Amino acid sequence: MTTLKLNDISYRYDKSSKNVLENINMEFESGKIYTIVGKSGAGKTTLLSVLSSLARPTGGEILLNGENVLDIDRYRFRSKYVGVIFQSFNLLTHLTAIENVILSMDISGKKFDRPKKEIALELLQKVGLDLSEANRRVLKLSGGQQQRVAIARALSYDPDFILADEPTGNLDSETQDEIIRIFRMLADEGKCVIIVTHSPEVAAVSDVTYALKKT
Repeated sequence: MTTLKLNDISYRYDKSSKNVLENINMEFESGKIYTIVGKSGAGKTTLLSVLSSLARPTGGEILLNGENVLDIDRYRFRSKYVGVIFQSFNLLTHLTAIENVILSMDISGKKFDRPKKEIALELLQKVGLDLSEANRRVLKLSGGQQQRVAIARALSYDPDFILADEPTGNLDSETQDEIIRIFRMLADEGKCVIIVTHSPEVAAVSDVTYALKKT
């Protein structure tokens, strides 16, 4: 079982500012959905950045199966263990859905035992996009379809942890339910899914909810 543990994590933007995060202790394990909730300004997105190694904590340690993540090369950690899904999707809109997924596979540097296009198409089909949608430019896809592409992209190099920042924030309730079902499917397959959310519906289906308070 893969575990990620935060021990007394703190973070501040510079030496003159107060901590955005202070003495945060959390534990995440494979096969579960976790939600992180809290009011605006509580540091939810900052915590996600720390978890994905996009931001380095100013105090405490992050342990991956007992090994300090801060001792692992940040690029290797992000490209091997963590897939990130953004609220605004962050897709390259001039590319097709399948091209976005393949580009992520290229960037990861991972070696694949099958053609990348074949794997990318399987991932897109897994999250509910058909062949026609997979070959459509992202700009021509709906918000829900773009979020599915973003999920497939995050899965493209088979990371252990899927981190999602308000993944249903721009979606209608029906599409939100469909995205939640995908996250549950991924957790049931053994992924650890960590979601920052304001949505009570998303929090309700999680296995564990952590609440952040402003420091």
